[in-house]
Amino acid sequence: MTRTPSPSAVLELTGDGLTLNDAERLLHGRVERLALANSARKRVERARRCLDDLLTAGETIYGVNTGFGKLANQRIERQEVLVLQENLLRSHAVGMGPLLSLGVSRLSLALRIQALAKGYSGVTAELIDTLIEMYNRGVVPAIPEQGSVGASGDLAPLAHLALVVMGEGHAFLTKPGADGEPVAKSRLKPLTGRAALKRAHLKPYRPQAKEGLSLINGTQISTAILAEALVRARHLAKIADIAGAMTVEATKSSLKPFDPRIQAIRPHPGQAACAANLRRLLEASEIMPSHAHCAKVQDAYSLRCMPQVHGSMREAVAHATRIVECEMNSATDNPLVFADTAEVLSGGNFHGQPIALTSDLLAAAVTDLGSISERRTENLVNPDLSGLPGFLTPHPGLNSGMMIVQVLAAALVSENRGLSFPASVDSIPTSANREDHVSMSTAAARKCRMVVTNTTRVLACELLCAAQGLEFHRPLQAGKGAEAAYRHVREHVRPMGRDRTLHRDLEAGRTADSLGKFVGGGGGSVRTTGMKDSPLDHCQTDSYSVRQRETKERVVECLARGSVFGWMRRRAVGSRRSCAPRARVSRRWCARRSTLISMGRPAARTAWTWRAAIALSAGPRNSRAT
Repeated sequence: MTRTPSPSAVLELTGDGLTLNDAERLLHGRVERLALANSARKRVERARRCLDDLLTAGETIYGVNTGFGKLANQRIERQEVLVLQENLLRSHAVGMGPLLSLGVSRLSLALRIQALAKGYSGVTAELIDTLIEMYNRGVVPAIPEQGSVGASGDLAPLAHLALVVMGEGHAFLTKPGADGEPVAKSRLKPLTGRAALKRAHLKPYRPQAKEGLSLINGTQISTAILAEALVRARHLAKIADIAGAMTVEATKSSLKPFDPRIQAIRPHPGQAACAANLRRLLEASEIMPSHAHCAKVQDAYSLRCMPQVHGSMREAVAHATRIVECEMNSATDNPLVFADTAEVLSGGNFHGQPIALTSDLLAAAVTDLGSISERRTENLVNPDLSGLPGFLTPHPGLNSGMMIVQVLAAALVSENRGLSFPASVDSIPTSANREDHVSMSTAAARKCRMVVTNTTRVLACELLCAAQGLEFHRPLQAGKGAEAAYRHVREHVRPMGRDRTLHRDLEAGRTADSLGKFVGGGGGSVRTTGMKDSPLDHCQTDSYSVRQRETKERVVECLARGSVFGWMRRRAVGSRRSCAPRARVSRRWCARRSTLISMGRPAARTAWTWRAAIALSAGPRNSRAT
C-alpha cells in the first residue's frame, strides 16, 4: 500500500513565498512531494498562450526562432524550432568535476520549478508537471559542479539537469523524502537519464518552443549551493558562542565585556544578540566567582570582542538570507513573457552578481569567525596565556596533549583566507564577447561552502580543547549553558589523560548539520535532552562506545600486570546479568592468550583484548564470543 505523505512533507509551489527553511527541508529530503498551485498553473498557461500567439503571428523572438548569443541574428525555420531546443541542451551540457550532492541537485530542481511557476517563462504546464513528477518519484539529476560563469545563468550545470527530462544525461534514483538515500545501496553510480525515468515509470519529455532555453537560463545552481552553505552557516554563530563561552570559563576570563550597557551604546542587532546569548550560557557559573578578585585586568580580544565579531557574522547571515530568499522567488531566465501586454522582453535577470557578491561576503564573515575561534584555541593550549597545564595535558612532556589540534585549526584558517579572495571581482568575457561581463557566482558559492566546512572543523577544535580545559577546574561547574555543552561532549568524548588518537573525536565536527544539534531554539540555548545524531555521536577512538573503550583499556592494563582473569572474574560477578558462561569463556581465553603471548605474537594480544572487552560489555544475546 502506498503511504500518503504527511501535510508537512508536501510543498506547494506558487512562484513566491519560498524561505530558507523550505530550502533546508528540500536539501535534507524532508519534502516528499511537490505540487503546483492552481494560481501558478493559470499564470503559466496564460503566458504560454501569449507566446504561441506571437509565434503564430510571425514575431521574431530570441531563443525561440533565432540562434543564441552571437548567433542571435540567425533565423530558425518553424519546423526546426524543437530541434533547436534539443540541440541547445546537448551542446551546453559540458560540465566537469565532481557531482553536486543529491541535496543540492534536488534543491536546484525545485528552485527551477519555482522560477518557471512564476509564469514569465512561456513554458507549458506539461513541462512543469514532468519536473514535479521527477522530484516526487526520486529522480535526481547528476550535475557536475564546474562549468558555469554565472551569466547567462548557470548554463552548463542546468543543461545536465535538463537532459534528464529528455531521457538523456544521468540521474540518481532515490527514495522520495529520504535524505539522499539511493534505492539500491550498492548502486553508487548514476543511471542514464532514460533508465532513471523508466524505473520511475516516467516517459522522456520533448521540450517545446523556448522550453530548452527556459530550463537552463537561470541562477538556480549557484543559488542552491549558496543556500546549502547558508543553512549550515547560520548555526555557526551560535556554535561559536557556545565554544567561546566554554573557553571563557576554562581560561577564567571575565563576563564584564558582555554587559548589556556596553552593547546598548553601539546598538548593532547582531552584537546585542551575541552578548545576550553569552550571558545566558555563562549564567550561574561556579568558576566565575572563583577568580573574581584576580590580578587580570583585561582579556585577549578573541575573548572580550566576541559580541562584535560573532555579531557581525550574524548580520552577514541575515543579509545573505534576504538575498537568497529573494533569488529563490525570482524569474531569472531570458527572454521573459509578459502576458498582460503581450510582450516578450529581453533583459538580464540571469546575471548572478547578487549571488556572487553575497557568497563572497558570507565567506569573508565565516572565515573571520574561524580566525577568532583559532585564537581562542591558542589561548587554551598555551600555558602562558591560559594558566592551564601546557597543551591541556596533565602530564606534559611525555604527552603532547592538544598541541596539534591548534595546528589543525591554524591550517584550516589559513586555507580559508585563500578561499576568501572574492570571485565576484573576476570576469572573463564569453560567447564572442557578447557576454562581456560575468559574475562567477557558482565559483563564489562553491568557495563559500568550503569555507563553512573548514570553519565548522575549526570550531570542533575549540570545543574539544575547551572541554578539556574545564577538566582542570572540577569540581567547579561552568555556567548553565556552557556546562550543558560540556556534559554533552563528555557523553561521547573522554577527557584526555594520556595521548590518544584524536582524529575521530574531531571528525564529528565536520558538518554544520551535526554541530548544529548542539543548538536548540531560542537564540542558541543548549539542548541537554532529546538529542539524536549529536555532533559527537561518532567521536569515539574506535567503533565502540565509551564504556566499551574504557573496558578495553582496563583489560590492557591488567594484561600488563598479568592479572586479567582476576579482574574479569570480579567484573563478571559484579554484573547484574548472569555472567557464569562469560567467566568460563574468559578462562579459556586466558589460557589461549598466555599461549599466544609466549609464542611472541603481540598482535594476538590486541585482538584478544578487544574480544574480551566486547564480551564483557555485550548484552545477554552476545554473551558467548567465538
